[in-house]
Amino acid sequence: MKILHVIGTLNRAGSETWLTQILHNIDRQKYSMHYLVHTAEPGDYDEEIKALGSRVIRCLPRLKDGNPLQYALNFRRILREYGPYDCVHSHIHHTSGFILMLAAIMRIPVRIAHSHCDTRTLDRKSPFLIRMYYATMNALIRRFATTGIACSESAAPSLFSDSWASDPRWRVQTYGIDLHPFTEVVNSASLRAELGISPDSFVIGHVGRIENQKNHRFIVDIAERFCRMEPRAVFLLVGAGSLKSDIENRVRNLGLAEHFIFAGVRRDVPRLMKGAMDCFLFPSLFEGLGLVLLEAQAAGLICVISDRLPDEASVVTKLVRRISLEEPVEVWASELLRIRSLPRQPRMDTLSKLQDNSIEASVSRLTHIYDSVSRIGKGATGNQATVAATASLKVRQ
Repeated sequence: MKILHVIGTLNRAGSETWLTQILHNIDRQKYSMHYLVHTAEPGDYDEEIKALGSRVIRCLPRLKDGNPLQYALNFRRILREYGPYDCVHSHIHHTSGFILMLAAIMRIPVRIAHSHCDTRTLDRKSPFLIRMYYATMNALIRRFATTGIACSESAAPSLFSDSWASDPRWRVQTYGIDLHPFTEVVNSASLRAELGISPDSFVIGHVGRIENQKNHRFIVDIAERFCRMEPRAVFLLVGAGSLKSDIENRVRNLGLAEHFIFAGVRRDVPRLMKGAMDCFLFPSLFEGLGLVLLEAQAAGLICVISDRLPDEASVVTKLVRRISLEEPVEVWASELLRIRSLPRQPRMDTLSKLQDNSIEASVSRLTHIYDSVSRIGKGATGNQATVAATASLKVRQ
């Protein structure tokens, strides 16, 4: 089966990491996967993907640059040049509607829309014309997708409507993570020395793009209050993004520079979680799932998270503390202080609880979807595959 994944970039982020790990673990003889991206800049995972025998294909100019006809022509050229493809699997949220319409026109039998995020709150606050664009794209998804995948139940309505559960084309599939790095022994003392962190520091970790969604400004507000309570606090932030300079300036202006480490993009997140962090702070404004939260639980970290994260992200419930974003920073800082006061104990062995969230389990679920929709869509073109998929899935239910 030949699959074209359509995604923005291949940088280190949740869905991109998941897709790369899928490629590592899938039967690449049976499932040939190419990646269409919308950037001229090299991605963090480009070379890794190429080394595994896959292709990274650039489609420019981007659709959002305002030339849908040129994009359509380029997309058609790519399908003809690198195909034929059995499946187009689109990961670009609302705009998947346009992608899957083009795929239907090109008679691609299997067309998958993937919702990686719950953007409903953000969408409702958008200007009228943007909301109309989203509504149009979602209508195209419902018209041209032969199936849809959401990473959580809260992410599904963003693309598939509030009544998504009544349509058998739409299903929830949580991400999987590579658990193997979390079995490795990490020398905490040497890692902290490498990062310039003293042995007696209390390290609050965060991993994520430095963008509005991840709520770094609120992290700084929490830090300002918590550092008064615990002078040995260190906030270790892993990731990069367009707001990095703004957050760094805010940290300096508040006199907190000695309490923050901006580690940038790192390949060794499991090592940092196991050897450097004492707890994990994740006050996102919205998430589809929160892949790094699964990783933090795999590392045995107590996680203080916002109430905006889906229930599926709380696998090891004893480790997860949910706090409303409506609560003042004092509540968040007090919870960190309470965790700080807990007696040091060996971290929980959580890997057995996360087996259903392993990358191997995720590959098995994804290939089951590919196989089932491929059998349905074989020989059908255009909307025929959509009708056939819906009818067949209804029979199975």
